[in-house]
Amino acid sequence: MATLSVAAILAENARRRPDKTALVEGELRLTFAEVWSRARAQAGALADLGVRPGDRVALMAPNTAAFPIAYYAIAAAGGVVVPVHLLLSASEVEHVLRDSDATLLLVHPAQAETGRAAADALGIQVVTLGEEFERLAAAADPLPAYVTRAADDPAVIFYTSGTTGVPKGAVLSHFNLVMNATVNAFDANDIRADDIALGALPLFHAFGQTVSLNSTWRAGATLVLLPRFDAARAIELMVEEGVNTFHGVPTMFVALAAAAAAAGTLPELRVCVSGGASLPVAVLERFEAAFGARIYEGYGLSETSPTATVNQPVFGTRAGTIGHPLWGIDVEIARAEAEGRIELLPPGELGEVVIRGHNVFSGYLGRPEATAESLVDGWFRTGDLGTKDDEGFLRIVDRKKDVIIRGGYNVYPREVEEVLMRHPGIAQVAVIGLPDELHGEEVCAVVVPARGTAPDAFGITEWSKEYLGRHKYPRRVEFADALPLGPSMKVLKRELRARYSGR
Repeated sequence: MATLSVAAILAENARRRPDKTALVEGELRLTFAEVWSRARAQAGALADLGVRPGDRVALMAPNTAAFPIAYYAIAAAGGVVVPVHLLLSASEVEHVLRDSDATLLLVHPAQAETGRAAADALGIQVVTLGEEFERLAAAADPLPAYVTRAADDPAVIFYTSGTTGVPKGAVLSHFNLVMNATVNAFDANDIRADDIALGALPLFHAFGQTVSLNSTWRAGATLVLLPRFDAARAIELMVEEGVNTFHGVPTMFVALAAAAAAAGTLPELRVCVSGGASLPVAVLERFEAAFGARIYEGYGLSETSPTATVNQPVFGTRAGTIGHPLWGIDVEIARAEAEGRIELLPPGELGEVVIRGHNVFSGYLGRPEATAESLVDGWFRTGDLGTKDDEGFLRIVDRKKDVIIRGGYNVYPREVEEVLMRHPGIAQVAVIGLPDELHGEEVCAVVVPARGTAPDAFGITEWSKEYLGRHKYPRRVEFADALPLGPSMKVLKRELRARYSGR
């Protein structure tokens, strides 16, 4: 049995470069030896709390030093990390805790109210990060080393909504995550041990976790955390700390390009990576002109650890594309209509993006049917439509599943529709994404009012805030007498998008 642990990423740095600065957050500066020492103390506390290898531990925290330390502590104790999205409502957090069968929730004081409400409803143990967890760690015997795990054992369960609208747990193994961090660090772009990266992407998200945290540390580089993204503050912090590496979603690049003019000094950036949503070429050009730095756009999903492709210097780069597959990964275009089989298409043809390689997840937790639908003939079906040209450059054209990507966060229309259909003034609703300069896409609900009611747009938005995470509720509400239907009685969302996007 081959053994491997994500915890090795930190443990090896503590062994190889103990005195190197690993983590910076505000005034706090920790070396690799110090981070590993704290993680082992917390792992001891987790063992005292009854966490056994294979147990699921939910982690709900912003980009403070508490997140990476607790993340590696869970891995060191042999537990499985269940990152919790910070914008979820208490009932949504409850679903994640219940579905993952989490035995413990580690929650940051800023999220304690929501996290505790969800955990209390299920009778799950809660420990607050900061003073409470530190006290337990100080009283525990630190683990001498990390617990051995099989390479294919689960390491992290990311919650991702499918078209069904109910978030599913994508199970990623230690092998998936260590390999993705390794090829991101050493094969995709030129990452060096003396690099300093800004951790502005949420670490609970696959992109921030693998690319900002794990890949940066896999290369032995320094991570500077920014708990709340603000473009002017990000520029200031990057200059102060000598940051040369930035990972972000398109909305961050939009904001940075806009803030650059007002900033006195700009950081000297060597590597910038964009992902999470399509980066408009105009944004790429504006940013590159302002900062004199190149953006490498990539693509991936929670189910693929996440990076599958990225623009890489070795293959040349091309604006408007997602580059080439990572080392050891195949990405092809398959016939989208072919059910239950993979039929690869020649270059230039539009089809579904399919992926195979060391980055593909084990499956959806407790959902064998959903797993069987997405893993076909050894390939993962992404549900995204794209093309591959003669030179191997991949391009994402549209999303087969109508997913809305708002500010880098996936919003699944079906999930929002399910909630809105409970509103007494709504007879029918279709949720679509409309182009938005700041967020890439904005959530729009097209509503057919219930007979005898006269709901107003503001009222619907306010009502929906109670039941939906902050990234999901509709900022825009339009009213219609009827929704356009196709021959199979499905709502024609492309017609709605065409109708409302010009307004």
